[in-house]
Amino acid sequence: MLREGAGRCRLVNRTRGIVLAETVETAFDSRTRRTGLLGRDALAADAVLAIAPSNAVHTIGMRFPIDVLFITRAGRVTKRVLQLRPVRIAASLSAFAVLEFAAGHPAVAATAVGDEVAVETTGPI
Repeated sequence: MLREGAGRCRLVNRTRGIVLAETVETAFDSRTRRTGLLGRDALAADAVLAIAPSNAVHTIGMRFPIDVLFITRAGRVTKRVLQLRPVRIAASLSAFAVLEFAAGHPAVAATAVGDEVAVETTGPI
């Protein structure tokens, strides 16, 4: 789905025809999955952090709340968590990846369990 050198990408909800994020950051190796959003003061409103493989996240040590979508390998939403505050844990055992957004993201709030999300290439890097 995403790999180094793939170009600029955005995340869309294909079921509802809405853009979830114009910037896709990835955490696909052990170090970046462990770090996630720790140490940051915020996440841009038009960005998403995609963590894979992962079916759980925590906000212990985080400085801000996040919205979270758990998705299958095929891109189906298995769970949505809005306003996950610091010092909390969320999981979906059937998920393959976790998508983290700035809290209060209207497109995430409009996304439902069962929706299909996908990455679209928007141009070269």
